[in-house]
Order: sequence, then structure tokens, then C-alpha cells
Amino acid sequence: MNEPELVKDAALFLRNKGIDEVDIGIILGSGLGPLAESVKEIARVPYAEIPGFPVSTVEGHEGVLIFGELEGKRVLVFKGRFHYYEGYSAREVAFPILVLKPLGVRYLIVTNAAGGVNRMMKPGDIMLIRDHINLLPDNPLRGQNWGGLGPRFPSMHDAYSKKLAILAKDAALSQGVFIREGVYVALQGPSLETPAEYSFVRLIGGDAVGMSTVPEVIVARYIGIEVVAFSIITNVANPYDPKPTSHDEVLKVSGEAGEKLIGIIREMLRHI
Repeated sequence: MNEPELVKDAALFLRNKGIDEVDIGIILGSGLGPLAESVKEIARVPYAEIPGFPVSTVEGHEGVLIFGELEGKRVLVFKGRFHYYEGYSAREVAFPILVLKPLGVRYLIVTNAAGGVNRMMKPGDIMLIRDHINLLPDNPLRGQNWGGLGPRFPSMHDAYSKKLAILAKDAALSQGVFIREGVYVALQGPSLETPAEYSFVRLIGGDAVGMSTVPEVIVARYIGIEVVAFSIITNVANPYDPKPTSHDEVLKVSGEAGEKLIGIIREMLRHI
């Protein structure tokens, strides 16, 4: 079965579960799980049941799609995401984004946990992603053009919506939360970066580094969905005196900062 047919099958499957006419998609990274529990739930579907969906294998990523109402909007929440380092191709990682379009989604909010390489940052900071650098050894649009669901050579000059960025900054201000802006660099993982790699990321213009987000953003823009994205900075690298970072530390810091980011997202939803 080709991918456009699989997209149709997945969308039909979700409609039969009561998921349709969705306003906004939300991808939750580490620490943002509580946002999903705030949704006035209409339907909950495990990824494993949805045609074409991979299965999340990472601790802290439950692997379920939640549809319902939040702040007056119909939202579809990805509680858990997929990563290239789990063994999936970038194309497989980003496949679920294709299903958003036939369900009516116009806007996508993406969150992640990331390591800071900008020394102005500190653990627990929230960074609004203004641009990205893709250092994954793959691109989700590589191969056949997905049955013409989007252009062969989509522009990424506007990968992150300026309109949604303004809403995000206004929402943060109204919540009394200071947020930074910066460039997110995607590496394949799952090993964390060496001191030299942190220095390289900073040298090429990165402010934060992680292992996700970019494939989903590329495909969202490919099909014409506007994107806003945030990183929770879980640790800040000093290449001259590096401190080892564990996944447990990432979950702890992202959980604490996640409450602030949830407040920002909820405020944004009121005004989108």
C-alpha cells in the first residue's frame, strides 16, 4: 500500500473514532504530559492501533493520541513522539503529521526537551524556536513525493510561523514567564553530545540541541500547516567543564519547567 492511501486509511480510522474537524495539533515532548490530562477528552487512541503509525519506545513518551477540547479549541494531542534514534527513518517519524491535514488541522504546536549551548541560558529556561538546522542524516521528504501531498521542493524560509511566535511571546508575557528565542539543532542521538560537538553546534549558530522536532516541522510545512515550537532547556553545556547529563535529569527539569510552558500554550489556544 502506498503512503497516500495509508494517510487516507489512518484519517478514516481516526474519524471512525470520533476525531474530526480538529483545530490544532500539539506534540508533547518530555515533561509536558500533564497538558494532555487537561483536555476535555472525546477520544483516546493508542498509536499501535492507528494504520501507519510507529510506536513510541522511549521512557516518558506514553504513545497515545488524545482528542478533545481545551480552552475552547478542538485539539489533537500527541502524548509521546517518535525519534530517528529509535530505528525509524525520518519519513516514518513524520508520517503521523500527514494525517493532520485531512482532519482539518491548520496549526501545530511542537515541544521538546533540549540541551542549551548558548551560555546565556540556564536549566529550566523555555526557548521559542525561531529556526532550525537539520543535522539528522535523513530528511522525511527524501524519496518519492508522497503522492503529491505537497511540493517537491518546499521552502523552509518560514518553517516557524511569525504570527504564532507573536502569540507565543504575548502569552508568555501575560503569564509572567520570560522566554528566550533561538535556533534548534537536530542531531540523531541517542548518545548525548561530546564537548567538541557542543562547541560545533554553537559555532554553526545553534542555541539548543536535541534529537527530535525537525522531521515533524518539515512535513507540517510541506502540507501547509503553520508551526510554533518550544524547547525546554534541561541542561546547559560548558564544553570546557562538561557535566554529564542523564535522561532522568532531563525528565526532572522538563517536568518542572513544563508547568510554565503549559500555561503559555493554554493562553495561546485562547487567542489562536
